[in-house]
Amino acid sequence: MKIDSKITSRFAHNVITSQAVNRGNVHKEVFFDVDLPKTAFITNFSMTIDGVTYPGTIKEKEAAKKQYEKAVSRGETAGLVRASGRKTEKFTVSVNIEAASKVTFELTYEELLKRQFGRYEMFIKVKPKQLVKDFEIEVNIFEPQGITELEAEGTFITNELQNTIKKTLAEKKGHISFKPTLDQQRTCANCSQSALDGDFTVRYDVKRTTPDNLQIVNGYFVHFFAPTNLPKLSKNVIFVIDISGSMSGREIEQTREALLKILDDIKEDDFFNFVLFGSEVHTWKEKLIKATPENLDEARKFVRGIDTRGMTNLHGGIMRGIDMLNAAHEANLVPKRSASIVIMLTDGQPNVGISNTQEIQAHVKKAIEGKYPLYNLGFGYGVDYNFLEKMALENKGLSRRIYPDSDAALQLQGFYEEVSNPMLTDVELNYPENEISDLTRNSFKHFYDGSEIVVAGRFIDNNQNHLTVDVRGEGANDALSYTTQQDAEETAKAFQEQEYIFGEYIERLWAYLTIEQLLEKRIAATGEEKENLTAEALDLSLKYKFVTPLTSMVVTKPEDYDNKDGIADKPIEGIAQAATATRLVPQVSYLYRSQPTWHTSVDGDPHFIISVPEKEDAICFNINENPGAVLNLITDPVTGITVNGELIGDKRANSDAKTQNTYFGKLGVANKYLDLKLTVTPEKITVQNGDEKTGFTWLDSATLQQEGLTLIINRKRNVVLTMGSGASFVIVLHQVWKKHPLHQDFLGLYTLESDKLSEQTHGLLGQFFHPIDFTILEIHPGSDPKKPDATMIVKNNELTVTRGWQRDYRIDPKHGVDIPCWFVHNNGAGLIDGVHTDYIVSSLF
Repeated sequence: MKIDSKITSRFAHNVITSQAVNRGNVHKEVFFDVDLPKTAFITNFSMTIDGVTYPGTIKEKEAAKKQYEKAVSRGETAGLVRASGRKTEKFTVSVNIEAASKVTFELTYEELLKRQFGRYEMFIKVKPKQLVKDFEIEVNIFEPQGITELEAEGTFITNELQNTIKKTLAEKKGHISFKPTLDQQRTCANCSQSALDGDFTVRYDVKRTTPDNLQIVNGYFVHFFAPTNLPKLSKNVIFVIDISGSMSGREIEQTREALLKILDDIKEDDFFNFVLFGSEVHTWKEKLIKATPENLDEARKFVRGIDTRGMTNLHGGIMRGIDMLNAAHEANLVPKRSASIVIMLTDGQPNVGISNTQEIQAHVKKAIEGKYPLYNLGFGYGVDYNFLEKMALENKGLSRRIYPDSDAALQLQGFYEEVSNPMLTDVELNYPENEISDLTRNSFKHFYDGSEIVVAGRFIDNNQNHLTVDVRGEGANDALSYTTQQDAEETAKAFQEQEYIFGEYIERLWAYLTIEQLLEKRIAATGEEKENLTAEALDLSLKYKFVTPLTSMVVTKPEDYDNKDGIADKPIEGIAQAATATRLVPQVSYLYRSQPTWHTSVDGDPHFIISVPEKEDAICFNINENPGAVLNLITDPVTGITVNGELIGDKRANSDAKTQNTYFGKLGVANKYLDLKLTVTPEKITVQNGDEKTGFTWLDSATLQQEGLTLIINRKRNVVLTMGSGASFVIVLHQVWKKHPLHQDFLGLYTLESDKLSEQTHGLLGQFFHPIDFTILEIHPGSDPKKPDATMIVKNNELTVTRGWQRDYRIDPKHGVDIPCWFVHNNGAGLIDGVHTDYIVSSLF
């Protein structure tokens, strides 16, 4: 396997080649499985089997779908690309080949490297999943400005592997190679497992004697603009923070942590304020205030006290922040030469006040009027990411998803650092209109320290070899205004190292940047404008053979051994995509405790099963916690419904929590808006409405109806409960032999009408009422011959899972029905949002 990367003037051309031999005596399936950066466009793919090449062809997406719609309907094609992580997309293709046959896979992709924090970064995911006889990464960099620093590192690099990274740097050229031997790849001396599993990152920067670098080649130009040593502008920042109920727990804790770190970084010349929105909108101060040490101390106290309440008045929150910033400028409360920014963080969708997203977009755009950028941060997967992205792009900003993991606070802080040091505002790079056509974006609201502005264009006259640029911007002390120029001959002199150049790289860079910006404009466009942008981006995608959201690459395979053709599409952030390109919604989610007579070594705590009917499959996981722990199962801040469950253990005293079994011994269902509480134990059922209590036993057969509640008790079997919005639950009673030396009676919970709960529902169960999708790859024998292991891609995570069975006791409480499912280990890590301890609450209500 070889990964060959050539970088010329920040534009990376990467070729991944993998060769395999079937040394068996029967035909076998061979997998080619690689992770690509989300910012990259695939440009080519081919398979060569015993000398015969099967190329991928790039077509307009709809044409490709129509061509293969019959095969798709028969399940005969496979999607080849899907999101697989925060920064990556996974390309997977497999083919059956005969005994003694060879297959060579070759995948090419290209991307423009962005400069952040003063360096360019190229990211390569390394995960061959087996020992590879010949494994090599080779990176060649050519920068006509010269290279000032070059480094390479890998998250998997041990002391033994460190010496296998070779680096050379000579003025304009940099070279990095990584070529571990078979023995160096092993996790231990005689192991067959590969240590190569992680991220390999190359970082570098270029020399800058002037703010600009212009390059002209064959009728195209690229202009890199990154001034240094400018005084920093002071900034005016409004933080608009969602404090609705769905942000409770870990999310609001991480938000507080991030804001406290951000306050440490705010400069004394900056102005700032906080706007909090739940059902109501609250502000820390009535206007922006200066970041004096005293004010920062007061702000820290305020941030430590931020807590969640209510629903999501997003419109009210964002408009209050914008109005406050506008008022500060109108009253000259902030310096004239300063950079203003609005940063909004939300984890849900608007449901109080104005909730129509198009209306919110229109109000925000009218209020900002292009004066400053809006940055939208979407926390988790419950947000309407498309809405946040459109609104940010319409207002010269961008959106970013904050992944609900343990490092969410660092993600928030990292984003702030990107925009915390503005150097210029209102930057314009102007080119002679009578000389240039098809220019990429050339005006920018802010230029941030450590970044770079890139503009590319095409000359009207292909033979033109000279360009003059007028540069303007507003700095901290005065305006920036100058003219720079470049001749093609100067570029040619700099480009004498021809072996480092790949094709018409500036033309391809221009095409890449143009398509990227057309697709970005298309997000917020409507009607005829959107159609025109789509047509232009599609034409360029087809001409330059880029797999973009508008094109597909059709991969054909040999017809024997049931090989299936595939279609590679470009995943889009904010849209769940599976191998079959469908969104899968679990219709019934439920959790139960198995009968005490059906134990295995991993079946000690409650089993959660997530049914995904469209897949005709299910996912399951256990939660292992001590007796007495109360777990939050369902929380819906909109309907006010909460379901918590308390664990009990075996009868034996002082037993080790690692070996004893736990069950749900008590369930609490509440509706805070109706002041209703239902407590269920294996002995009794209690309904509390305000101060009034009504009690039943499991020997009763009864029906109770009152405002917001219908309760049906089926004697010694179950309780059927419908509450408030129509959400329905079934609580099943499991009774054991009273003289059993270990086990106790326990409860199981099933949700029926989960669609009656809001999109902000969360909890160990509630989070799975939202769309969820998963893909299973590489099924292989596990430690138990009857239970194979596999790789599951879910929620942008790659997990090792095991095929097994759990029991469903809805219909038969005594014996149950076996449900096949993919078991996620380690308390559902990677499947559930956060970690399981985030869901432990202090009491049943």
